[in-house]
Amino acid sequence: MEKLLSSSSDHEILNLLSDGFCHHCHHLLHHRLTLLRNKRKLNGTLYLDEGLESSRDIRDNHVNGSSSNSESYSKRNRKQKDSSSNGHHFDSSSPESLGSKQSDFELWINDGIGGDSKFGNEELDKQKECIRYSQVQCKKDFSLIERVDGKSINVLQGLELHTQVFNPMEQRKIVECIYRLQWRGMQGKLKERTYSKPKKWMRGKGRVTIQFGCCYNYAEDKKGNSPGIVKDEEVDPLPSLFKQMIKRMVRWNIVPSTCIPDSCIVNIYDEGDCIPPHIDHHDFLRPFYTVSFLNQCDILFGKNLQALSPGEFSGPASIPLPVGSVFVINGNGANIAKHCIPSVKSKRISITFRKMDPKKVPYKFLPDPELEGIKPRFISSPKKPVIEIQQQKAQSAESESEYETFSKNRKKMFNVEGEVPPLNGIGRHSFGKFKVNKFGHMQ
Repeated sequence: MEKLLSSSSDHEILNLLSDGFCHHCHHLLHHRLTLLRNKRKLNGTLYLDEGLESSRDIRDNHVNGSSSNSESYSKRNRKQKDSSSNGHHFDSSSPESLGSKQSDFELWINDGIGGDSKFGNEELDKQKECIRYSQVQCKKDFSLIERVDGKSINVLQGLELHTQVFNPMEQRKIVECIYRLQWRGMQGKLKERTYSKPKKWMRGKGRVTIQFGCCYNYAEDKKGNSPGIVKDEEVDPLPSLFKQMIKRMVRWNIVPSTCIPDSCIVNIYDEGDCIPPHIDHHDFLRPFYTVSFLNQCDILFGKNLQALSPGEFSGPASIPLPVGSVFVINGNGANIAKHCIPSVKSKRISITFRKMDPKKVPYKFLPDPELEGIKPRFISSPKKPVIEIQQQKAQSAESESEYETFSKNRKKMFNVEGEVPPLNGIGRHSFGKFKVNKFGHMQ
């Protein structure tokens, strides 16, 4: 029997066990297998050579199109070397690939984004959310020293990159929502200043934007309104799905509960579209948050960014933004360094969430009660999760040996180098500690 099961695929096992089940029971078994699978992974017992085919890879290609996620590691490395020869390029290929060989079954959380549980099992949803939260990785140690007013400062201080916040199925649901909103805008079914499609009069000009919560002018408009939030213009409120995204980011300690966004702008890029160098207007409080979809792209940072040609820019620091990630822009990275998106090589969508300065909100703006009082679910060092992981490394020599085994398995499984999360919890992981060579490349 054991030999038979080991030679069967996950779908064959699921079909065998759920034969004759109703739709709800089938999904309940699905969830339990997912939890069991992730429990094994978190304990370092799952290896890549188990012969499990991941349908997530197929979904990734469907959602991401020609995304760099589907490129070979060596190809990404060549691109990284080419693009970073003149400055710092922060590699996110390792965390981006982390989890690419996950369970055949997507992990759904009952928070209104990926899908909703039909069983009302609060304990099950807590377990699933713990697992999903444990997969999020965070990098905060971006560094670029430049001279500002005669002083050497880190102009990237305040930047954070959180990866795997939204999984492929959740990304697809969000992208489909955005395309529906775009269609409504094209049909004139959104308020006038919500949807905007400038004429493409030159390369890099003409990306579609959809604004919710407020209308923001990039330049003086026909009515003489200066750049910033236009107080006497109305736009549509935040869509329900976008509010669910905000709630998750607050619950997962990405967005502080003291600065919950009340507006956003959706950027829909076609090939060749870009965002020129700028510092975001101070009508918006810091930090703000950009979520990326469809394809990875690089964002450039620096005190001074140069325009090489229409839509093409150069700068001292280049940071890749993986799909499903949340990029937090704060501190010096928001107030001193300029940033830009060079012409994208393929279709891309981003949502940038921002909180308006209370003194600058539109005259008819009303705060959304659904976004008030949201609290983080996980503290920076979560208590021991429902799915128990082995004791801390420091507790005994035995647990130290287990930690070494776990580290090796983790590196083997995900092909990553650097620090491995401690055994005593499943909280937010760091990207690991990497060395930087003289060219600014991560080692």
